[in-house]
Amino acid sequence: MTLPLIRPSGTFSPRGGEKGLETPRPAQRGEGGAKRRVRGRVRSAWLGSAKLITGTFNAVMNGLTASSATTADRNVDMLIGGQAVIEGVLMRSLTGYSVAVRQPNGNVAIKKDKLVSITKKYPILKTPVIRGSVVLIQSLILGIRALNYSASVVSETEEGQKEMSSAAVAGSMIMALLLGIGIFILAPLGITNLIRHYLMPAMSNFAYNVIDGVIRAIFFFVYIVSISFMNEIRRVFQYHGAEHKTVYTFEANEDLTVENARKKSTLHPRCGTSFLMFVLVISIIVFSLVPSTMPFVVKFLARVILIPLIAGLAYEIIRFSARHLTNPFCRMLIQPGLWLQKITTKEPDDSQLEIAITALREALMYDAVEPERAAVA
Repeated sequence: MTLPLIRPSGTFSPRGGEKGLETPRPAQRGEGGAKRRVRGRVRSAWLGSAKLITGTFNAVMNGLTASSATTADRNVDMLIGGQAVIEGVLMRSLTGYSVAVRQPNGNVAIKKDKLVSITKKYPILKTPVIRGSVVLIQSLILGIRALNYSASVVSETEEGQKEMSSAAVAGSMIMALLLGIGIFILAPLGITNLIRHYLMPAMSNFAYNVIDGVIRAIFFFVYIVSISFMNEIRRVFQYHGAEHKTVYTFEANEDLTVENARKKSTLHPRCGTSFLMFVLVISIIVFSLVPSTMPFVVKFLARVILIPLIAGLAYEIIRFSARHLTNPFCRMLIQPGLWLQKITTKEPDDSQLEIAITALREALMYDAVEPERAAVA
């Protein structure tokens, strides 16, 4: 049995000696402890929100490149896709999904189920543009559930108890929502208003939305770069790289082994991140439908309400472009996304590759996909 090391609570005086040991007064200790607890809670909430924003972004990008079992063309559509979660990977096939998460004790926790498309019950939802919004919403719901599941697995102690309370998870989600709205919608819109008011009063409606879109893209890039230095987020990006290596292995019709996956690239042209430029251009065009002279609140609400339309249009264009990646114009548009993947994907270790391979193997059990005819998201 090892006894814990007890450190003195005081501080040593520079003059040294045991007489230099100064014990803070109780009030000082209490104030310092309270400040540390507040800083710890703020950091925990910030980190939790960063994980949720990153996971939500992955879910959205995954949704924009997903295929519905009722509308997919098995010869050209992206039948396999996935996203990184906390200490794990979500993989989906046309009719099933699997989430594999590394537990604190080193074991692997797996959650899997069939995917039921709502378009089977309501065929009208298969209509172009509309189907894109439906697939995105379903992927977003699945992605958030996978994030919550991975967070619950990672936060379990050896006794099976949760380290993160429901209140802590809810707090992180609320902070992530507020941060997302504040950083990526309100701030760019407000700055664009200031630019028009003080610098370019004669700005056209289209120019207004171009500036708003460029500022939003800059904010997003700076945010992704800043959180990439967090160790926990870096591990999420490593799992993103593991996901890409694994689907590359499947695409090459090779055995799903760590040895085969290790040799593959972490950058994948069919990753949703590669199509960010498409989404940016489409959002600028759609937002231009709302006059820039409208009140600030109206423009803000329009950016929220028009998201399903942007998602639907982006889905159709991305679906078409994914079939024509050899086209020079399409390659040019996805290049910025590939550059961004150098930040959002990192080289994984073998244990992370093992997680991604496990998730894909489990997901494939729900769908008999012929590897030589499949395309990978």
